[in-house]
Amino acid sequence: MIVLGIDPGCIVCGFALMEKRDKKTFIIDYGYIKMSSKQPLSERLLIFHDHFEAILKKWPVDIIALETPFLGKNAQNFLKLGYLRGILYLLAEKNNLKTIDLSPREVKKTVTGFGGADKSQVARVILQLFPQLTMPDKDDVTDALAITLCGVWYKQL
Repeated sequence: MIVLGIDPGCIVCGFALMEKRDKKTFIIDYGYIKMSSKQPLSERLLIFHDHFEAILKKWPVDIIALETPFLGKNAQNFLKLGYLRGILYLLAEKNNLKTIDLSPREVKKTVTGFGGADKSQVARVILQLFPQLTMPDKDDVTDALAITLCGVWYKQL
Protein backbone atom coordinates (compact mmCIF):
# COMPACT_ATOMS: atom_id res chain seq x y z
CA MET A 1 0.00 0.00 0.00
CA ILE A 2 1.33 3.44 -0.97
CA VAL A 3 0.16 6.62 0.76
CA LEU A 4 0.67 10.17 -0.48
CA GLY A 5 0.49 12.62 2.42
CA ILE A 6 0.14 16.33 1.83
CA ASP A 7 0.42 19.41 4.02
CA PRO A 8 -1.34 21.82 1.63
CA GLY A 9 -0.09 25.36 1.22
CA CYS A 10 -0.34 28.05 -1.47
CA ILE A 11 3.27 29.15 -1.02
CA VAL A 12 4.97 26.05 0.42
CA CYS A 13 3.32 22.65 0.18
CA GLY A 14 4.93 19.65 1.85
CA PHE A 15 4.41 16.13 0.57
CA ALA A 16 5.63 12.61 1.29
CA LEU A 17 5.15 9.14 -0.18
CA MET A 18 5.38 6.03 1.98
CA GLU A 19 4.86 2.37 1.26
CA LYS A 20 3.74 -0.24 3.74
CA ARG A 21 5.05 -3.65 2.77
CA ASP A 22 5.31 -6.75 4.95
CA LYS A 23 4.41 -4.80 8.11
CA LYS A 24 7.26 -2.34 7.46
CA THR A 25 6.95 1.26 6.33
CA PHE A 26 9.37 2.76 3.81
CA ILE A 27 9.75 6.36 2.71
CA ILE A 28 9.66 6.55 -1.08
CA ASP A 29 10.00 10.29 -1.51
CA TYR A 30 9.40 13.57 0.29
CA GLY A 31 9.84 17.24 -0.37
CA TYR A 32 7.97 20.44 -1.01
CA ILE A 33 6.66 22.65 -3.75
CA LYS A 34 7.74 26.29 -3.41
CA MET A 35 5.66 28.92 -5.15
CA SER A 36 5.83 32.69 -5.09
CA SER A 37 3.13 34.84 -3.57
CA LYS A 38 3.73 37.10 -6.59
CA GLN A 39 2.46 34.40 -8.95
CA PRO A 40 -1.24 34.63 -9.77
CA LEU A 41 -3.28 32.17 -7.72
CA SER A 42 -4.45 30.39 -10.88
CA GLU A 43 -0.81 29.73 -11.83
CA ARG A 44 -0.02 28.34 -8.38
CA LEU A 45 -3.08 26.09 -8.53
CA LEU A 46 -1.91 24.73 -11.89
CA ILE A 47 1.60 24.06 -10.53
CA PHE A 48 0.04 22.28 -7.55
CA HIS A 49 -2.26 20.20 -9.79
CA ASP A 50 0.49 19.25 -12.24
CA HIS A 51 2.90 18.26 -9.47
CA PHE A 52 0.50 15.85 -7.81
CA GLU A 53 -0.88 14.55 -11.09
CA ALA A 54 2.70 13.61 -12.06
CA ILE A 55 3.23 11.80 -8.74
CA LEU A 56 0.00 9.84 -9.26
CA LYS A 57 1.14 8.85 -12.76
CA LYS A 58 4.55 7.74 -11.49
CA TRP A 59 3.51 5.81 -8.36
CA PRO A 60 0.62 3.39 -7.72
CA VAL A 61 -0.78 5.44 -4.84
CA ASP A 62 -3.68 3.89 -2.90
CA ILE A 63 -4.52 6.65 -0.42
CA ILE A 64 -4.14 10.43 -0.26
CA ALA A 65 -3.90 11.69 3.33
CA LEU A 66 -4.61 15.39 3.87
CA GLU A 67 -4.34 17.68 6.81
CA THR A 68 -7.55 19.62 7.34
CA PRO A 69 -7.17 23.38 7.55
CA PHE A 70 -8.21 25.40 10.56
CA LEU A 71 -9.76 28.83 10.35
CA GLY A 72 -7.14 31.16 11.74
CA LYS A 73 -6.86 34.91 11.52
CA ASN A 74 -6.83 34.99 7.72
CA ALA A 75 -10.02 33.74 6.06
CA GLN A 76 -8.45 34.23 2.61
CA ASN A 77 -5.80 31.60 3.39
CA PHE A 78 -8.53 29.23 4.55
CA LEU A 79 -10.36 29.69 1.23
CA LYS A 80 -7.18 29.13 -0.79
CA LEU A 81 -6.52 25.90 1.10
CA GLY A 82 -10.02 24.86 0.07
CA TYR A 83 -9.04 25.28 -3.59
CA LEU A 84 -6.00 23.04 -3.06
CA ARG A 85 -8.08 20.42 -1.30
CA GLY A 86 -10.57 20.54 -4.17
CA ILE A 87 -7.78 19.78 -6.63
CA LEU A 88 -6.66 16.83 -4.52
CA TYR A 89 -10.19 15.45 -4.17
CA LEU A 90 -10.61 15.71 -7.94
CA LEU A 91 -7.32 13.89 -8.57
CA ALA A 92 -8.31 11.22 -6.05
CA GLU A 93 -11.69 10.72 -7.71
CA LYS A 94 -10.17 10.57 -11.20
CA ASN A 95 -7.69 7.93 -10.00
CA ASN A 96 -10.09 5.91 -7.81
CA LEU A 97 -8.16 6.72 -4.64
CA LYS A 98 -9.31 6.86 -1.06
CA THR A 99 -8.81 10.14 0.80
CA ILE A 100 -8.24 10.51 4.52
CA ASP A 101 -8.73 13.84 6.30
CA LEU A 102 -6.74 14.38 9.47
CA SER A 103 -6.82 17.38 11.76
CA PRO A 104 -3.48 18.77 12.95
CA ARG A 105 -4.39 17.59 16.46
CA GLU A 106 -5.10 14.03 15.23
CA VAL A 107 -1.75 13.91 13.44
CA LYS A 108 0.15 15.10 16.51
CA LYS A 109 -1.69 12.71 18.82
CA THR A 110 -1.19 9.73 16.50
CA VAL A 111 2.53 10.39 15.96
CA THR A 112 3.58 11.61 19.42
CA GLY A 113 0.76 10.48 21.71
CA PHE A 114 -0.05 14.11 22.55
CA GLY A 115 -2.43 16.26 20.49
CA GLY A 116 -0.80 19.46 21.68
CA ALA A 117 2.72 18.48 20.60
CA ASP A 118 4.82 21.14 18.91
CA LYS A 119 6.53 20.73 15.55
CA SER A 120 9.90 19.82 17.08
CA GLN A 121 8.32 16.97 19.05
CA VAL A 122 6.69 15.62 15.87
CA ALA A 123 10.01 15.91 14.03
CA ARG A 124 11.86 14.01 16.78
CA VAL A 125 9.43 11.09 16.58
CA ILE A 126 9.66 11.00 12.78
CA LEU A 127 13.46 10.91 13.01
CA GLN A 128 13.31 8.12 15.62
CA LEU A 129 11.06 6.06 13.35
CA PHE A 130 13.17 6.76 10.25
CA PRO A 131 16.79 7.21 11.44
CA GLN A 132 18.10 7.27 7.86
CA LEU A 133 16.03 10.39 7.17
CA THR A 134 17.79 13.72 6.76
CA MET A 135 16.01 16.34 8.83
CA PRO A 136 13.83 18.32 6.40
CA ASP A 137 14.59 22.04 6.27
CA LYS A 138 10.90 22.94 6.09
CA ASP A 139 8.28 22.23 8.75
CA ASP A 140 5.84 21.60 5.91
CA VAL A 141 7.85 18.52 4.92
CA THR A 142 7.99 17.19 8.48
CA ASP A 143 4.24 17.76 8.73
CA ALA A 144 3.71 15.90 5.44
CA LEU A 145 5.79 12.96 6.69
CA ALA A 146 3.65 12.81 9.84
CA ILE A 147 0.42 13.06 7.82
CA THR A 148 1.61 10.29 5.51
CA LEU A 149 2.54 8.07 8.44
CA CYS A 150 -0.96 8.58 9.86
CA GLY A 151 -2.34 7.54 6.48
CA VAL A 152 -0.24 4.37 6.59
CA TRP A 153 -1.42 3.62 10.12
CA TYR A 154 -5.01 4.64 9.39
CA LYS A 155 -6.53 1.16 9.25
CA GLN A 156 -4.90 0.35 12.58
CA LEU A 157 -6.27 3.47 14.32
